[in-house]
Amino acid sequence: MRYIIILFWSFLLGQIVGYIGGALNNGSYDFMWTTIISLIAGVLIISIGHFALPEEKSSQA
Repeated sequence: MRYIIILFWSFLLGQIVGYIGGALNNGSYDFMWTTIISLIAGVLIISIGHFALPEEKSSQA
């Protein structure tokens, strides 16, 4: 569930950044490219979080 939430927020914030960035640079806003880039960024964030955290080892006595 948390992966879906991360992808949703990366999509939403990516669209906002893409729209504002396009307006500030006098460029055009492309929904499809902004969606692709924001979802790739979301997958990178998920993979960094997955590989950066050490695995918990259970200590059984």
